[in-house]
Amino acid sequence: MAFDKRVNPALDKALNPHSWTDQSMIPALQRLRGRPEIMLLLMAGAVPLSFATWQALLNNFAIERAAFSGAEIGILQSLREVPGFLAFAVVFLLFLLKEQSIALVSLALLGIGTAVTGMFPSVMGLYLTTVVMSIGFHYYETIQTSLSLQWIDKDKTPEVLGRIIAIGAFTSIVTFAAIWFAFDVMALDFEWVYWFGGGATLAIVIFCWLFFPEFPQKAQQHRHLVFRKRYWLYYGLTFLSGARRQIFIVFAGFLMVEKFGYGVAEVSALFLINAILNMLFAGRIGRIIGVVGERTALVFEYVGLIGVFTAYAFVQNAHVAAGLYIVDHFFFALAIAIKTYFQKIADPADIASSAGVSFTINHIAAVALPAMLGVLWLNSPAAVFLVGAGLAGLSLLLSLNIPTTPYPGNEVNVGRWGASVIDPARSTN
Repeated sequence: MAFDKRVNPALDKALNPHSWTDQSMIPALQRLRGRPEIMLLLMAGAVPLSFATWQALLNNFAIERAAFSGAEIGILQSLREVPGFLAFAVVFLLFLLKEQSIALVSLALLGIGTAVTGMFPSVMGLYLTTVVMSIGFHYYETIQTSLSLQWIDKDKTPEVLGRIIAIGAFTSIVTFAAIWFAFDVMALDFEWVYWFGGGATLAIVIFCWLFFPEFPQKAQQHRHLVFRKRYWLYYGLTFLSGARRQIFIVFAGFLMVEKFGYGVAEVSALFLINAILNMLFAGRIGRIIGVVGERTALVFEYVGLIGVFTAYAFVQNAHVAAGLYIVDHFFFALAIAIKTYFQKIADPADIASSAGVSFTINHIAAVALPAMLGVLWLNSPAAVFLVGAGLAGLSLLLSLNIPTTPYPGNEVNVGRWGASVIDPARSTN
């Protein structure tokens, strides 16, 4: 499949006014084709169709069809994180493809890896399909960040990133509902549900490839790894964000089950509530970040997370724990501010490479932290969450170093490495 979108005769002919009966639709379609944020939103909606399907079915399929034990599921989860740790390698694909094409190819791999999972009910088969799915998922997420920061003007980026989260949450809700209907009402087999989930993602990939033109890049991207000293605050915030997220993903949910006896239905209800809140409020949170600025948004997030993690350590009531879980997840949307902070300080040519580097930094914690804190959990579950509170405290200190008006040359208040201050009016989007 060719991904050169400079010429698409079939689509151009289809959009020719002489080929339509209702010519009033042409201007609207042409406007949609020319808006890269529409493509970003469509691709964001395509991800949960596959990933939520894979995630929802994994444990049942692994145990019932592939005869997994705890050892195999642990290996699988480690394999799933490896592509995220190697996300920096996406920069080398720029020698072969443009970023828009890499995004579509990555989404296609996510869809294919999910679609064929049900055909390989074995340990090695599930390992292989998981790696294919994970490569597509992690490389798409890396490129999505890069394209968002390049295609969207700085004043609109927080709101668009919020909408991307909201669209993903909405699609997740639809996917979970469809999975319930497929199993409980239609009694479909795993293989069919995997095919439907992965196939829906592939259908959106094909639509985006046919419908949208190749959007121009505002700056030629570096095709080598970029690691700059003046971005140190961004790297630090990214690493700590990944570490805190792992504590939430691995241990907050585990606490709900182990300590408070939550069953599958209760945990699923928490996932549903979180998805609904993201769908309703992520866009609004993005707009608020655009108004108050990155420093204020991140300070608010980290002060709140210090309180949440400290409360996790000592909570004794199941309903209060559920409330903490929802509030904790709600704070995730504020992490948009880390990306928009980087957009404001970055050389436009650094964005693609830096997106890969930052994704790798974010996943360092995913590889190392769960195992170390798992040992600590055996002795003191409260200590694990106090570690989370400490990480939030470090993040708070770093966020206070963000200037009120960040731009190239004014990346930090303290700790600047000899960068000359550039007039923000001269900096590019």
